[in-house]
Amino acid sequence: MEKLTALIPTGNEIHNIEEVIASVDFADEIMVVDSFSTDGTYEKAQTLADVVLQRKFDYPSSQKNWAIPQAKHQWILLVDADERVTPELKQEILDVLKNPSNDTVGYWIGRQNYFMGKPINHSGWKNDKVIRLFKRDECRYNNKRVHEEITSDGNIGKLNSRFLHYTYTSFDNHIEKVNKYAWWRALDYNEKVDKITAYHFIVKPFWGFFKHYLLQSGFKDGVPGLTIAFLRSYSIFTRYLKIWLLRKGIK
Repeated sequence: MEKLTALIPTGNEIHNIEEVIASVDFADEIMVVDSFSTDGTYEKAQTLADVVLQRKFDYPSSQKNWAIPQAKHQWILLVDADERVTPELKQEILDVLKNPSNDTVGYWIGRQNYFMGKPINHSGWKNDKVIRLFKRDECRYNNKRVHEEITSDGNIGKLNSRFLHYTYTSFDNHIEKVNKYAWWRALDYNEKVDKITAYHFIVKPFWGFFKHYLLQSGFKDGVPGLTIAFLRSYSIFTRYLKIWLLRKGIK
């Protein structure tokens, strides 16, 4: 049976650290890579994980690509602090490690997202999935600052079970996250976008709301679905506003 490193990036995750580590207690090595938390995450992780490293945080793909080579074992399960491995997913991962495919270097894992205390089954999140079980020496993240993705020349399979993903802590914290991601996306998009026009400020945000709330049935998710659609529209508007600000030299 192949051995497994569970890799958990953290940054002020004291409210999550115990539960996420408990959910990966079947791993042969539990490694936390902390971005100099100030809320006690680092200290708590030291009492629970096998290895705890610290590195200044730039953006997600940079942090993860630095952390991956530090893993002791070839197979890595990367779990964000706000995610949980269910018993069903644990068993499926163990089955893969017992009989690994020679030509498969990674696996997609779906996520059941929770937002504002409710499971989200529509709103564009229904088919959310990420490559999180993968071989250390075969896979790396691309250099996108937001929505980073694993790249590899090998085959990628798919597991049937899903993570539980508790993305929401409070509305104010979520707005802060949206604003931070908007800056990162502005940096990613700046060289791809020509002149910023009314199309970017009006049409694209409206389409984002329309797509998530109506086409992807966000209305079926109630107030959380409405909130997701609104925040999607807001994040799109903010992204292009920040590109405009970058080009003007304004913060």
